[in-house]
Amino acid sequence: MSREVLEELRKAIMTYDCEGAEKWAREAVQRKVDPLKALDAMTVAIRQIGDGFGKGELWLPDLVGAAAAMTAATPIIEEELKRVGATRESLGTVVIGTVFGDIHTIGKTMVATLLTAGGFAVNDLGINVTAESFVEGITAHNADILAMSALMTTTAPEQRKVIETLKREGLRDQVKIMVGGGAITQEFADSIGANGYDPTAPGAVRLARRLMGK
Repeated sequence: MSREVLEELRKAIMTYDCEGAEKWAREAVQRKVDPLKALDAMTVAIRQIGDGFGKGELWLPDLVGAAAAMTAATPIIEEELKRVGATRESLGTVVIGTVFGDIHTIGKTMVATLLTAGGFAVNDLGINVTAESFVEGITAHNADILAMSALMTTTAPEQRKVIETLKREGLRDQVKIMVGGGAITQEFADSIGANGYDPTAPGAVRLARRLMGK
């Protein structure tokens, strides 16, 4: 019975079925399926989609759809993980968000989803995040990596502001900073003192692993 639930959960991610992913995640909890196995099943699926995208076999809508399905199911499984006291080995802790003044979420959500699938503990602060809120998130979660997104050229300077705020608070050397989004280039990332930049969601996962020495 557990195997059937895990397979249906995997299929829901592979077919971008948000309702199905949520349904089978709740079913997994109800049937007392090991939440670590449920998370692994989802991870296998999202990695397949990410790999397909990276190879040019799948397209951005596929990645967006799979990320949305996983996002629908993940909180349910994570809540069960907390309830039973299960822990998953982590490559590091990431705080991620879209900078203040910017409400774009798709790219940030895809990166957060793939980082979770890649073995990171991810704390998504959402959109329109102030420098102060990023600082609070880093401190609260003892983050190893800060990931910031900015889609617009008018909001890109907020990434510099966050880094300057971290310096003032004496926290800059405690966290690796990766930046991305439509408005960001490697040149800009270098100019603000970020540790890394990648234009794609799968590439962001590889970057995070390198920053953690993995």
